[in-house]
Amino acid sequence: MVKQKLIAPEGAPSDVERIKRESNYLRGTLKEVMLDRISAGIPDDDNRLMKHHGSYLQDDRDLRNERQKQKLEPAYQFMLRVRMPGGVATPEQWLVMDDLAEKYGNGTLKLTTRETFQMHGILKWNMKSTIQEIHSALLDTIAACGDVNRNVMCASNPYQSEVHAEVYEWSKKLSNDLLPRTRAYHEIWLDEEKVAGTPEVEEPMYGPLYLPRKFKIGIAVPPSNDIDVFSQDLGLIAIVEEGKLIGFNVAIGGGMGMTHGDKETYPQLAKVIGFVKPEQIYDVAEKVITIQRDYGNRSERKNARFKYTVDRLGLETVKEELEERLGWSLDEAKPYHFDNNGDRYGWVKGIGGKWHLTLFIEGGRVADFDDYKLKTGLREIAKIHTGDIRLTSNQNIIIANVSAQKKKKISELIEKYGLTDGEHISALRRSSIACVALPTCGLAMAEAERYLPRLIDKIENIVDENGLRDKEITIRMTGCPNGCARHALGEIGFIGKAPGKYNMYLGAAHDGSRLSKMYRENIGEAEILSELKVVLSRYAKEREQDEHFGDFVIRAGIVQATTDGTNFHA
Repeated sequence: MVKQKLIAPEGAPSDVERIKRESNYLRGTLKEVMLDRISAGIPDDDNRLMKHHGSYLQDDRDLRNERQKQKLEPAYQFMLRVRMPGGVATPEQWLVMDDLAEKYGNGTLKLTTRETFQMHGILKWNMKSTIQEIHSALLDTIAACGDVNRNVMCASNPYQSEVHAEVYEWSKKLSNDLLPRTRAYHEIWLDEEKVAGTPEVEEPMYGPLYLPRKFKIGIAVPPSNDIDVFSQDLGLIAIVEEGKLIGFNVAIGGGMGMTHGDKETYPQLAKVIGFVKPEQIYDVAEKVITIQRDYGNRSERKNARFKYTVDRLGLETVKEELEERLGWSLDEAKPYHFDNNGDRYGWVKGIGGKWHLTLFIEGGRVADFDDYKLKTGLREIAKIHTGDIRLTSNQNIIIANVSAQKKKKISELIEKYGLTDGEHISALRRSSIACVALPTCGLAMAEAERYLPRLIDKIENIVDENGLRDKEITIRMTGCPNGCARHALGEIGFIGKAPGKYNMYLGAAHDGSRLSKMYRENIGEAEILSELKVVLSRYAKEREQDEHFGDFVIRAGIVQATTDGTNFHA
């Protein structure tokens, strides 16, 4: 049998490819433009490169019109994202991020859906100091954005401490080993001297053009699919036998982003192609990345993610190419089972007498509010905590590895500041995720983080009327179709279409194994509530025992099942 010849899509390279090619391995003119105090912004070419250093230039869209009237430039500011594999931080690192948010940011921290910190509102002349102080805390922002492998996620699983610890170490190794090799970050932000006459080391894996688009890796530990492993470009599913990690099932080709009105773009689920031993995952990851490097779409960025490469070439063809590059074959995938993709709230006792507390952080926004001193409370906990703090992919935090002695003191602080483990709020709210959206995201078409809590206030009335307050239903909202809050995996999903208008989706699986389907297009709050009143009432009356909402709407024929991303729009 003749092996199929693989080719990349035809077409002129996108302008971003030119920017990367001319950047001298991600340097561009960043060092110079960051010293320019005439403008708070930077040129677009350099902003494209900034992503690879963990940052985006944004402006406050709440102020945009007024500043235009006053003939002022936009209220430019930078978003800065930390690379923190597995979402694990020390209490000392938490305190540094808390302090930096006050000193240089907008006073808040955003916990992202990729288990890391994000700060907003940093002015250009404060960026270098911010990055250097992050570095001093043994963290960095390298490759937290850009056309490279992003923050490697892994399961939080505080009640499987031994397995989690091992999986976490693999996530750290993957994150570190897959970093770009250029010294641009260290020269620009950390004042590393470039030795004259020393040639730039070539990127052995990425090459001079890096990847066609971002690349995401996540590791799940069944039965929890808290990291939504099928949304990843490369997903690894831990296989545990008799309490021991024996390896990982490998899934490829997931991704959530799409473009409104373009049916050639769609969210997609990664598909399992085999099993590997733990020590083989770096080799697999590297070779998968090089396949995307060589055959991804460098002409149309909206079709450049690995999911489109897999769908265009064919799953089996990509698997064959992977095994040829590896020089060995993957084993047959092993059985596994997921039962949820949410967090487990409250105190849980793990091994070694250690305790773990998961706290609900609505929208992942850590801030002090008039009647809720969340940021202050978490700061006080970090001051006395001697374990670690884990950021979950559902935008919550886990105060992990708490001794029996410290549990009492931390519980007193929880009580003092009114922090919630989700016990007194609806299961719907506990199962919610929202992206940042307005006012800082330049892509947002509608509100998300600022609006979803208010919408849930009203949906809770419907939930309560139908006796569903304790029924977990995943609900997710994004301000645009890029999918930062993994909207297509919400049993109820909303994608912003215009101010106050959303496309409404139903029917994703509660365990993250099935995508949703559009139910209503371009509707506002009144229509959203009207539609949910009917559907949730039917669910309350007609559901089978232990049937999840996403499964019910499929069985009842309310929407068709999306069996593959290629029929997401069908």
